Amino acid sequence: MATLATYFRKDDAVIYDEEALTPPRPRRTVQTADPYRLRALPNEDVYFFCKRIDNSRILKQKDPRAARECWSAIGAFAVLAILLAGALAPTVWGTFAGYQLQALKQERQRLVDERSTLEVAEAALLSPARLERLARAQRLLEPVAGQVIHLEPSADGSLAMNLTK
Repeated sequence: MATLATYFRKDDAVIYDEEALTPPRPRRTVQTADPYRLRALPNEDVYFFCKRIDNSRILKQKDPRAARECWSAIGAFAVLAILLAGALAPTVWGTFAGYQLQALKQERQRLVDERSTLEVAEAALLSPARLERLARAQRLLEPVAGQVIHLEPSADGSLAMNLTK
């Protein structure tokens, strides 16, 4: 299959810059005498040259549809983001609820351990042997039979006996 460079012959091309191009070589149709000489490469007679173009004075013309297309693309992306967030929200909420549940279980276990430690400390503080030692250290003795006075409640509902003199 022929490419465009080989389809159009170089002889038919219009030359704009004569000093940049060298004259094309004539095509050989006859085999040379040297059997080790390579044949010509395809498109060997195609020459490229650079033409400098100054676009500094050209102003870009605004496209009136570009802003509308931009805002519609932003809107579509926002709708897509909201749908994605809505689809992922239950999963994320479930994960956070699991973390919170685990933290509450750990807090409950810590409070149960602290309560059992406090119950052991309370039992040690309220033990009769300890209270007896504290009473002896402060010289508190058991009252004798005549020292205890039992008050009789009066009929009006007061517990203390009010003696008037």
